[in-house]
Amino acid sequence: MLLPRSGDVLHVTRAASVQFLEPLLFRVIRVHDWQTYQGWVWLDGYELNAVGEAVDRRSIFVQINGLRRLRVVADLPGRSTTQRPRVQVMSARAS
Repeated sequence: MLLPRSGDVLHVTRAASVQFLEPLLFRVIRVHDWQTYQGWVWLDGYELNAVGEAVDRRSIFVQINGLRRLRVVADLPGRSTTQRPRVQVMSARAS
C-alpha cells in the first residue's frame, strides 16, 4: 500500500498494530514525515463512528501494509439518512 494521504478513510485493525484489538475507521488529517521503523508511520486524524462522523482526534503509529483504504460512497438523493453509508474496501495492492 502507498502512504495514506489527507482525506483518506482507513480501516485500522490488528494487522496495522497489536494495539487495535477493536478495529476502527480513521480519517487521515496528516502523515508525519518523522523517521520511524521501516514500514511504519505516524498518522494524525479522526476516529469515525459507524456513520462516518468524527468522534475523537487521535495520533496513531501503524504499519503501512496493515492498513486498508476504504472508499466511502456519497449519499444519493432521496436516500434515507438513517441508513449507514456504504463503504467499499480497496485491496491493499490496488492503490
